[in-house]
Amino acid sequence: MIAVEINYSYLQLIKSKSLTQKSKTMVRIINYKQRVAEDGREFFALEISGGIEMVQSQTTGQYYATAKKAYITSTFDEETCKALIGTEMAGSVERQSCEPYEYTNRETGEVTILEHRYVYVPENSSNPAIEKSFETNSNSFSRNGKYELEQAF
Repeated sequence: MIAVEINYSYLQLIKSKSLTQKSKTMVRIINYKQRVAEDGREFFALEISGGIEMVQSQTTGQYYATAKKAYITSTFDEETCKALIGTEMAGSVERQSCEPYEYTNRETGEVTILEHRYVYVPENSSNPAIEKSFETNSNSFSRNGKYELEQAF
């Protein structure tokens, strides 16, 4: 009886901790596509997908499940891209405004003008501490080509 009470209490503690902790937003690599650059070079782009979202249809009012998708260009070969399918990364897929362009629905052939695209946003992309860490400190470089130890102290 005591063991059951302890296990139950332990499960309640784990459940309460998991509900109060902030979960990381993750994306998953789901596929890859071969592309051709403007200069003719071939490369691979990784297709990523954000988490499942429930969206309400504007025509029927019913909800349906969907996921935002985006592509990330890569320097990987095809074998590496295949091996990366299923890998999760911290970040999200977000809508970004862009210049208007035509989009053709493959199923219906309908052409629409879109003014947005979906892009991958790394988890720490808006973290000013990271950006600041890459600022150059000109005092750490020699001005005359020689490092003078006395000046450092």
